[in-house]
Amino acid sequence: MQNLIERFIRYVKIDTQSDYHATAFPSTAKQQDLSRLLVKELQAMGIDAVLDRYGYVYAKIKGNVKEAPAIGLIAHVDTSPDAPGADVNPRIIKHYDGGTIHLNDRLSMHPDQYPSLARVIGDDLIVTDGNTLLGADDKCGVAEIMEVAAYFQAHPDVPHGDIHICFTPDEEIGKGTLHFDFETFKADFAYTADGSEVGGIEYENFNAASATLTFTGKSIHPGTAKNKLVNALHLAMAFHDQLPVFLNPAYTEGYEGFNHLTSLTGEVEKATSRYIIRNHDRALFKKQKDEFLAIVAYMNARYGDGAVTLELKDSYYNMAEVLKDHMHVIELARSAIERAGLKPFAEPIRGGTDGARLTYDGLPCPNLGTGGYQYHGRMEFASIQQMHKAVEIMINLVKIAAERV
Repeated sequence: MQNLIERFIRYVKIDTQSDYHATAFPSTAKQQDLSRLLVKELQAMGIDAVLDRYGYVYAKIKGNVKEAPAIGLIAHVDTSPDAPGADVNPRIIKHYDGGTIHLNDRLSMHPDQYPSLARVIGDDLIVTDGNTLLGADDKCGVAEIMEVAAYFQAHPDVPHGDIHICFTPDEEIGKGTLHFDFETFKADFAYTADGSEVGGIEYENFNAASATLTFTGKSIHPGTAKNKLVNALHLAMAFHDQLPVFLNPAYTEGYEGFNHLTSLTGEVEKATSRYIIRNHDRALFKKQKDEFLAIVAYMNARYGDGAVTLELKDSYYNMAEVLKDHMHVIELARSAIERAGLKPFAEPIRGGTDGARLTYDGLPCPNLGTGGYQYHGRMEFASIQQMHKAVEIMINLVKIAAERV
């Protein structure tokens, strides 16, 4: 696995940010710069790999144990649009001592402020230069799956079932499975490599919805505006002020849900605000959505019908509701982690993965840790030792499944 970190650094230097506002699929053509490279590298290993018209990479390593289950491994090539993602300049810190990490003259990290650093003391870390995100989400997962593929190609006598690989686009904007091809990806079950601390198995995630609100005002010169002017921006702020204060994500953790305002744009006559709505509990999730509807009804009664319109869409649901009937998939992951010398742990995802939607579409697909931390920002980093362990765990998954036949 000497090539793992070389792969990772090569991949993070390719700008693959997705775009919330694009109408094309994938949302940015540059994601396919990495996808084409992955196909080329897989084919150089002797693996049949293709890039389809939607930007998905599919590959299959044929098994040598006929009765073994077909296992899928999935990661996404896009990185978050929430921080700069071009011209990534990674740096390796050897044997992190638990102190302050200075990314540049302005930005630094210390465990007092970033507790995840305490989990990697003694590890070799890959960090940013403070000007961009790193891309550990999810290029850790991409690089690790590529190493798994290289391992099985280099060791053809190791017993294993069929291994299906998929690298998806647009996961960060919630569209990663929109054109997923189940006819090509014929796994019995799968795992997304898109988590954080290695040893983690994530099979509970938020129920998720998006809300887009349009506010229509009445523009009149402010000099003659008394009792006439309706400012759409004020309507947007009035709406936000009626949402429960402590459902702001800045006040939540664990299983607590939130309403997160992601954008607010507009002028006096028209304004638009966008929210994401999250909760692990389906009943509380519904309650949050009902609150949006109630506030819209109240504001239209007060300011006139049509002052506020709401587009409310469910995005994905808590995969735990399905995976409770497929716990053998979780048990296999636990066994693979234990064989790697780690203690498995489970924690709820305060977000979502491609696996959530795939699970509801009939492909059980929990999430595994990759060794990346503090995603979506300039403080993102990865542990080299944990990345190697993630590869070992995925190899163990395939081996143990074949041993149990």
